[in-house]
Amino acid sequence: MTPQGGPPQRAHLSELLRERKEYLGLSFDRMAEQSIDPETGQQSVKPSWLHRLASEQGVIPPDLSTLRGLAAGMQVSLGRVQDAAGAQFLGIDTVWSASGEARALVERAERLTPAQREQLTRLIDAFTAE
Repeated sequence: MTPQGGPPQRAHLSELLRERKEYLGLSFDRMAEQSIDPETGQQSVKPSWLHRLASEQGVIPPDLSTLRGLAAGMQVSLGRVQDAAGAQFLGIDTVWSASGEARALVERAERLTPAQREQLTRLIDAFTAE
């Protein structure tokens, strides 16, 4: 869910699953069929696991392969699924700027060379100097 005029709010994986299942109009069986890990080509979850997760019953926390498959099945980014799983299973609250722009900048910065990151840091320091 997105508050009016703001960035997407963090959702636990159970909440995200319920939201996407409803939005996509899929049964647990169909969502499980679509939850294919793109790296292994294997179905990563069973419908019963999805049902238990959605109803917040005890489930074994998902591994990376399961998260990749869930991202495919829910038709969302892997990062969104990882954030939701981290919040639910590990108590990790990912904090980003209110506009959401900081996350995009950080993700892009990872593709820069060390020299480019240093240049960017100096540029930001120049803009933020008091």
